[in-house]
Amino acid sequence: MNNTSTLDLLLWVVLPYMVLAVFVLGHVWRFRADRFGWTTRSSQIYESKLLSIGSPMFHFGIIGIFVGHVVGLGIPKSWTRFFGISDHVYHVMAVTIGLAAAVACVGGLLILIYRRRTNTRVFGATTVGDKIMYLLLSLVIVFGVLATLVHTTFGDYDYREGVSIWFRQFWTLQPSTELMGQAPIFFQLHVLSALLLFAVWPFTRLVHVFAAPVGYLTRPYIVYRSKDPRRESERRGWEKVDF
Repeated sequence: MNNTSTLDLLLWVVLPYMVLAVFVLGHVWRFRADRFGWTTRSSQIYESKLLSIGSPMFHFGIIGIFVGHVVGLGIPKSWTRFFGISDHVYHVMAVTIGLAAAVACVGGLLILIYRRRTNTRVFGATTVGDKIMYLLLSLVIVFGVLATLVHTTFGDYDYREGVSIWFRQFWTLQPSTELMGQAPIFFQLHVLSALLLFAVWPFTRLVHVFAAPVGYLTRPYIVYRSKDPRRESERRGWEKVDF
């Protein structure tokens, strides 16, 4: 086995499965050892104006990117053709919607980074894990945008014939090193930076993604009553009796 094949094996088979193990076991450890730290570590108390702009932009953008990745990586080309979506129409939709989501995500992330770097109190609450998280998030998004623009929009690489197949093979425990080894450089960097992000995910504030307040759907209603200033002097538990 030559050096290139060995490197491909390490990068596109060994490393992804190691990251998957760290991702799963890391969340289990974090939940058991740091349950009260399972939070976004919100800094809204320090600054809310920029946060109210950047946070929705980033989250809506990342949701759009996530949905696009689910479709692009998880659904084979034959399926979309079966439902009457031609390759050209899919390509146009993927590029336009994907870039729109990327613009929102990048714009929101830049606002959040600017806010965190320029606001003294917010920056003081920033941990080393936060800095690593922001760096890796930025790399993943930048390499993803470059891969789309350079290799797909203005190039001729069809990731649905390469990266997508490798991704689906990964979950069947038969990943092909050739598919990723022959992928363009920005797609490789995009996948590698994403793997690094998933590796540190359980040890950062990103764990809040798995803390959706599902219990709110079934909990009893909380009844709020306004305070009547005319009854301030009355004793609780007693009703006023008129003679």
